[in-house]
Amino acid sequence: MDNSAIADNFSLLAKLMDIHGENSFKTKTYSIAAFNIDKLPEPLKDTPRDKLFSIKGIGDSVGKKVIEMLDTGELKVLGEYLQKTPPGVVEMLNIKGIGPKKIHTIWKEMEIESIGELLYACNENRLTLFKGFGEKTQNNVQEAIEFYLQHQGRFLYAQLDEVFPQVDTYLKKIFPPDKVRVTGAFRRQELTIDELEYVILENNQVIKPKFQTAQPPELLEETATGLLYKLKNGLKLRLYTGGKNRAEELFNTTGSAEFLAAFQKKYPGLKYSGDETEDDAVIFDKAKIQYIAPALRESATILDKAKSKSIPELIQPGDIKSIIHSHSNWSDGATTIEEMANECIKKGWEYLVISDHSKAAAYANGLTEERIREQHRYVDQLNSKLKPFKIFKSIECDILNDGSMDYSDKILATFDLVIASVHSNLKMTEEKAMMRLIKAIENPYTAILGHMTGRLLLSRGGYPVDHKKVIDACAANHVVIELNAHPRRLDIDWKWIDYALQKNVLLSIDPDAHALDGYDDIKYGVLAAQKGGLTKEKNLSSFSLKQFEEWLAKRKKLKRI
Repeated sequence: MDNSAIADNFSLLAKLMDIHGENSFKTKTYSIAAFNIDKLPEPLKDTPRDKLFSIKGIGDSVGKKVIEMLDTGELKVLGEYLQKTPPGVVEMLNIKGIGPKKIHTIWKEMEIESIGELLYACNENRLTLFKGFGEKTQNNVQEAIEFYLQHQGRFLYAQLDEVFPQVDTYLKKIFPPDKVRVTGAFRRQELTIDELEYVILENNQVIKPKFQTAQPPELLEETATGLLYKLKNGLKLRLYTGGKNRAEELFNTTGSAEFLAAFQKKYPGLKYSGDETEDDAVIFDKAKIQYIAPALRESATILDKAKSKSIPELIQPGDIKSIIHSHSNWSDGATTIEEMANECIKKGWEYLVISDHSKAAAYANGLTEERIREQHRYVDQLNSKLKPFKIFKSIECDILNDGSMDYSDKILATFDLVIASVHSNLKMTEEKAMMRLIKAIENPYTAILGHMTGRLLLSRGGYPVDHKKVIDACAANHVVIELNAHPRRLDIDWKWIDYALQKNVLLSIDPDAHALDGYDDIKYGVLAAQKGGLTKEKNLSSFSLKQFEEWLAKRKKLKRI
């Protein structure tokens, strides 16, 4: 083990001890040792053992650990700290602007254990509620995390959606536009994406010189029919090359492996003859089946629906009529309820369901019973001022550890509707998670189940649930299931939408907005919903104001509340 590796181990040990709140004298000892060892001119492995302890910065404790590393290649105490520290917390050390002391606060006080969760907390304006984290610090942390994640090689759909226009415009500038088409996972609207894929109807010899710019992207792979580049922002760009038939190339690179195999099996004799420059709709015409949108080309079962021409018209962003599930500055949102309502009016939406956090979410400035009464008086004033636009009184009520709700039924009865969500004790067995969820669903005041699994894409898998049992319980109790539209959540997963529709359960595409720009996330909720086959008729946030009021009245009658 060389000096650099030994110094790195001591440096990491000092940081981990700081994160755990250990004695600062001890942590400083290892930090100083790391600095001094890294500067030594001679390798420690070549230094006589009895001379080690006389080197500046190496006392008895440090010297014994140096010998341990030289003899075993490991540092036992470092391994122990790594074992008791969540990997995501260790990874935070890579984020510029947050040292061990701040990470200690993030982990121990905010109960955040991954970089993705930390970014989500920044988006929710939550860091500013803690000592040492002002608005400027929060913005710096958010920028640093976004920069870091950008270079990890896997992206949210929403992240690629931001850079897609530049890439698309550039490719259509250097190649004839009719020879360039986006394909693959992005075209299929996957929630997370490794590569941005394109069909380019040119051969490699034509394509490669076009990328020889002043700052050329890195060529990672080349085959007879493809090129894989890595762009300066860390994004991988895969080009399918050499093809002549655009319809065939698009079709074969868009669908999932399962979909394409099933299609080939059902239509083995289908020919792509000719030099069609059409997009791949022509292939479905040849198969004499209904056109299957790229978002739906995931499973084999969609082919049966296409054959019977029973694929419904999918929900579109323009079908959204309202904002349901949004947080104002009464809890951890950034703007006033009036500002949020005016933004809805500006966008042509008919109503707003304001749903701040409940009192158990102290980290998010959750509402006490007294503050609920104050907010309701304020909403009444706004409704008089803004009509015919309407603001509905709601709450995102925490589902507590035993499955009970954060308020008494008497308080819950004061809301127009209640969204029930799990925010605490996320590390639980499926049995525990199901107990909490089912008990909350069975509460007569629960109208919507919020972000069913608590997942954060690319950072937190969410607690385990039996999706069918949850959906069945929602069907039995007339509870709507939220499709949380935040790009890091998109929870319920689209794969379970079809089962929910079979059970006649309504869904609701909700942005969980903490600022006005959070309303834009509705788009990503809609794109995810399309993959599950959702229609506007089965989406609560597509209801007109009149339909929504009728739904509320019908539900209260059914639940006898």
